[in-house]
Amino acid sequence: MTSDTQQPQRILFFIALVAVIGIGVWLRLPSDLFKPESPLHRIGYLHLNPGFPGIGFDEGLYHEYVNGLSKVGLSGYPDIVERYIALQKKLPASILPPVRFLYIFTAYLWRSVFGTEALTALRHVAAFFSILTLALSTVFAWRLKGASGALGVAALMAFAPTQIHMSQHALVDGFFAFWALLCLWLLWENLKAPKRIGWLIGYILGLSLLILTKENSFFVFAALVAILVCNRWFKFGTVTRELLFATIAGALLGVVALVFLAGGLANLVTTYQLSVSKNYQLPYAIATGDGPWYRYLVDLLLVSPVILILAIGAYFRLDRAQRPELFLSLFIVASYLFMCNIKYGMNLRYANMWDMPLRVLAFSTIVDLAGYWKKYSRWILSIAVISLCVVELHQYIVLFVRYPLYELVSEGLLRALHILKAR
Repeated sequence: MTSDTQQPQRILFFIALVAVIGIGVWLRLPSDLFKPESPLHRIGYLHLNPGFPGIGFDEGLYHEYVNGLSKVGLSGYPDIVERYIALQKKLPASILPPVRFLYIFTAYLWRSVFGTEALTALRHVAAFFSILTLALSTVFAWRLKGASGALGVAALMAFAPTQIHMSQHALVDGFFAFWALLCLWLLWENLKAPKRIGWLIGYILGLSLLILTKENSFFVFAALVAILVCNRWFKFGTVTRELLFATIAGALLGVVALVFLAGGLANLVTTYQLSVSKNYQLPYAIATGDGPWYRYLVDLLLVSPVILILAIGAYFRLDRAQRPELFLSLFIVASYLFMCNIKYGMNLRYANMWDMPLRVLAFSTIVDLAGYWKKYSRWILSIAVISLCVVELHQYIVLFVRYPLYELVSEGLLRALHILKAR
């Protein structure tokens, strides 16, 4: 291919990439930006506002924690934790703990800088980090699969229903997905470029911030350790002593920071013990958070059926030469094994961190299928990705715009899709 034909193709590629990311950003803008008093109100009809306009129970708690931090400051954070412990001991069921520090603290900083109300700050942080996840997914996919892979995965992520949903509510799970994906990417880079100090420092910081975000960081950490162990057979890269040290140091740094924020190790342990034990008595968790090991597969099939089918199809053709796909597959499988065994602790919100890996696998399957028609493979690939984006956007509209779905539990998904109907 001559340089005369390459240049227009590069221009078209970057136009397409900018357009895809631009649409993804637009879909993730928080709905309060389009209120009547906002300058964007006149074009608000172009935005897909969520059908659920209320404030969820967890959102209310995050709101209180941000307000509490604004009053006492960072040095008073142990007091917030101790008040939680005193309250949780009296309550019959679990409420979310304030040791999900990073999301609360980021919203506190957002509020301090922009002067917004606490709940607005929480929602804006969720939207902003959903946008960052889209950008990170594009970069990660480029490193894994090249420029065409980056464009395809960016398009699929831009229209991912649960990604858009998490951007519209003051919930931690989309925020957590960014840090989980960042750690996964940094592990890949460290395996490919061993002993590079920049990647190692980034990996340590990423892990420590992940620990500070949510207790689900245990599942991510376990999956990363599984990748390091399995590298002996799959040869993703080079596992060095420095990388092993960074993995342990990053996790320990996050735990030590949590100990100080909680006001001591005893407070931290008590917080987690109360949160876990009281969760077994929470009526909502009992009603919606249990099920067989394939519960997540069922819920994913309801939200993104074609993506899941294509991603599963990728598993049947994996070989040792497909290291990016093997790397992401191992992350999904290892974290899934832990997450599907948590009694009363399953919710599709927690699977937000699988969205990008699943879409890489799905895109890889599409590329393989398009390859059977080599002469038209590029056209077939483009049409397939665009069609899949339309399906994904339609799923978001059905689930979250027309039907006011808020919690991502099986019953709500079934009702939104009219599989279950009101009597």
